[in-house]
Amino acid sequence: MEPVLAIHEFLDYVVGGLAEHPEAVEIDHEEREGVHCYRVFLHPEDSGRVIGRGGKTVGAIRSLVLASAQKHQIRAEVEVVVERE
Repeated sequence: MEPVLAIHEFLDYVVGGLAEHPEAVEIDHEEREGVHCYRVFLHPEDSGRVIGRGGKTVGAIRSLVLASAQKHQIRAEVEVVVERE
């Protein structure tokens, strides 16, 4: 499986599993200057669950994405966007 697609599916699986509104989770991918940027859009009620206390949950997700990206010799970043109701 292509690394970019694998990271996308990983984010969809993990964030969708954490969210109370998994149907509202959207993940956009864009490549900017050699960096694969993943924007994760959430329902406002899910922001606390996905970000976690002190950002620990999203930090762990980012660490796993970065480790996978490094293994496949690409650069990646994850941004969380909370949609307004």
